[in-house]
Amino acid sequence: MQLIDTTEKLSEACEALRQQDFVAIDTEFMRETTFWPQLCLIQAAGGEVEALIDPMAEGIDLAPFWALLRDEAVTKVFHACRQDLEIFFHQGGELIPRPIFDSQIAAMAIGLGDSISYDNLVRETLGRQVDKGSRFTDWSRRPLTDKQAAYALADVTHLRDLYPILREKLAELDREKWVAEEMKTLTDPDTYRMDPELAWKRFKPRKHSKKWLAALKIAAQWRETEAQSRDVPRSRVMKDDGIYELAQAAPTTQEQLGQLRAVPKGFERSQPAARLLEMMAAAMAEPERHAPKMPRSEPPPSNLGPVVEMLKVFLRVVAEDKDVAPRLIATVPDLEKIAADDAADVPALSGWRRAVFGEAALKLKRGELALVLENGKVEAVELE
Repeated sequence: MQLIDTTEKLSEACEALRQQDFVAIDTEFMRETTFWPQLCLIQAAGGEVEALIDPMAEGIDLAPFWALLRDEAVTKVFHACRQDLEIFFHQGGELIPRPIFDSQIAAMAIGLGDSISYDNLVRETLGRQVDKGSRFTDWSRRPLTDKQAAYALADVTHLRDLYPILREKLAELDREKWVAEEMKTLTDPDTYRMDPELAWKRFKPRKHSKKWLAALKIAAQWRETEAQSRDVPRSRVMKDDGIYELAQAAPTTQEQLGQLRAVPKGFERSQPAARLLEMMAAAMAEPERHAPKMPRSEPPPSNLGPVVEMLKVFLRVVAEDKDVAPRLIATVPDLEKIAADDAADVPALSGWRRAVFGEAALKLKRGELALVLENGKVEAVELE
């Protein structure tokens, strides 16, 4: 199949795809040497329409494709779509496709495992083997080989065939709402915004003094801004260990910065260093104003261990009974919070999860429900 490499051809293909009820979509991209993913290929299939789109083609305008993603009459089907949506958000003007369907999440909801790979999902559902030969090729090179094109197109033709089967199984189990609820996070713009001022959240605070927190925030913000503006990976600006070192030292002069192990020789005299020192000096002058607000949570009671372990067992019981991946219902941190607080703000205590697991988990805590072993199987029993 030839690549679509002109706006006119793209417009024709997208108009045909917009006549379909759903379109399977995938991307190939490179980001090993950049901060922002380099979009190299877009694959789409809906009905009998199949398209390989070359976003790198000279002069091509992706507006027709962005319009397809915005068309709410067409469901956009992906597998593990977070990175695809991140690319569309940043390259399409904060575009969020709606409605969307993620086959990986759907597979978890119907009991096909925790974060099942695309290859395994295709094999288990369609009985087909996925050719992995072109997975790690350089998608930015042109021309693409016939093998690369076939591999890329198969990603969406398999997905096109998977979608009706997964949707039918979800309907049979009455779990469409489960998947729809999961899509809310994936279609939240905040999921894809990379605000440098929030970059500190990538780090686990090692101290809680205002000075240390302010220095951490500034160091992380500086690195994020540099990486985005220079379009290089964060680690090319400074590794994570270096950010912690900056937080500890809070350097405000070239001499102080030059003494740090994380800093290459001579870096303290560079323009990026000057920007860092200026930001750090401002923060150290008023650390209380620059430090992120971090409400210190009280340590959980020391006697919660048995409760957490009991909830873990109960989660496995529910997951097996519903034939669903446990992680889709609750995580271990969720269970720890539920053990400490009946009104914990966790997904497991809201929506479908509360109905399936959360309410019964609270009953178990209150002694209104018991776990018993019958014929080698753990079951939950209501107590009088």
